[in-house]
Amino acid sequence: MKNVEIITSQNVVLQYELASLQDRVLAFMLDMVCLFGGGGIMSAVFAGIFSFSKTAQDAVVLLIMCLACFYSLAFEFFNKGRSIGKMALKIQVIKLAGGQTTFADYAARWVFRLIDIFFSLGGIASILIMSSSKGQRIGDIIANTAVVRTQPKVNIDLQDLLSIHETSKYVPVYQQARKLQEQDALLIKTTLERYRRFRNESHQEALLALAERVQEILGIDAVQGKKSDFLQTILKDYVVLSR
Repeated sequence: MKNVEIITSQNVVLQYELASLQDRVLAFMLDMVCLFGGGGIMSAVFAGIFSFSKTAQDAVVLLIMCLACFYSLAFEFFNKGRSIGKMALKIQVIKLAGGQTTFADYAARWVFRLIDIFFSLGGIASILIMSSSKGQRIGDIIANTAVVRTQPKVNIDLQDLLSIHETSKYVPVYQQARKLQEQDALLIKTTLERYRRFRNESHQEALLALAERVQEILGIDAVQGKKSDFLQTILKDYVVLSR
């Protein structure tokens, strides 16, 4: 899975998992279903109200054309980079330079959809997304945006946990660690890795908050030493006790 790092104006490094080509294709297909469905509903409504006179037909055609043309631009701008399909797939358009994505950014992506997707039947977009380190099509490159997952897939499995240390002779410190779930252990490992990689205030606060939450869940009153060492010990204890 590809990731992208963004440095905010406060000099905080944020790491996002890029949306896969499959995610983006499925989101596009869902958007098309919504468009055709919306067009069908509008046609039925107009037919019932106006008995589908020539004027009504022209109005419906014009309305559906506008809907199809401006659908992605309107939804992404008013819904923070998410169309209906993107919301369903939990992906979103973000600005790689950090900060708020502007209307001009969304407009640039929208204009180049003609080349990226429609004129090339998605061929150009697919090739660029798969070959680009940031998963960008032409519109993304021009706007300096990327499509990321709002809920990253788990990219660490139990085998990663079991390989942290040789645990055959290790004696667990906190027996309460057996209460943890697999997703809890994965969250601890991910938080520790990000803290070690990005030593900034944001990740330190996340680590401290997680340590306090783990203490609360496991009923551990006091912890000696650093919170990072505590979480590492809990992780090792979980690996041994859950084997």
